[in-house]
Amino acid sequence: MNSIEPRKADEVIDGIFHLYRARGDQAYLGEPVSMTDHMLQSAALAEAAGAAPAVVAATLLHDLGHLVHGLADDAADHGIDTAHEEVAARWLARWFGPEVVEPIRLHVAAKRYLCATEPGYLARLSPASVLSLSLQGGPLTDADSAAFAALPHAAAAVELRRYDDEGKSAAAVTPTLEHFRAGLVAIVTS
Repeated sequence: MNSIEPRKADEVIDGIFHLYRARGDQAYLGEPVSMTDHMLQSAALAEAAGAAPAVVAATLLHDLGHLVHGLADDAADHGIDTAHEEVAARWLARWFGPEVVEPIRLHVAAKRYLCATEPGYLARLSPASVLSLSLQGGPLTDADSAAFAALPHAAAAVELRRYDDEGKSAAAVTPTLEHFRAGLVAIVTS
C-alpha cells in the first residue's frame, strides 16, 4: 500500500519518467534497442507473465542506473563495470521498498548465478551481456551460488533477470511508460 500522498507519488514517477524521456533513447549497450525500449519490453514481459506488481516495477526500473551513473555509454568497451545495479538500487531506495529495490540490486548477481547453475544459460546471452558478465566477475562460484540462492529476494531477482534477457527485440511493440504509472504510484513508499 502507498504510504505517501498521491500527489507526491505522482511527482516521484514524473521524475523517473523524465529520466527515461531525457536519457533513455540512447542505445542499450550494444543491443538492438534503446534503454527505454529495453526496460519497457522487459516490464511488459513480466506483466504478461503475471509477475507480482513489485517484480513488474523492478523490471521496469532495473537498468535505471545506466541513466543516472554519469559514465560514458561505452564504459564497458573500456573495461569499466558501471555497477549500474547498485546505482539504481541506491537511487530508487528513497521511494521504493526492498521488494522493488533488492531484485534490482541483485539482477547482475542473478545473471552470474544462472551462468553458474543453469546449463546453456551462458550460451544464450547476447554478446553485450557476455561482455558485461566478464566485467561483473563472471559466473559465481558454487559457494557464492549457494549464498545468493539463500538471499530473501534471490528468486525475484532471477525472475527479473529472465525478463531482462528477453527484452531486447528490435521488433517488439511495447506499452508506453504511462501504462505502468498506476502500478508504480501504488508502491511508492516514501
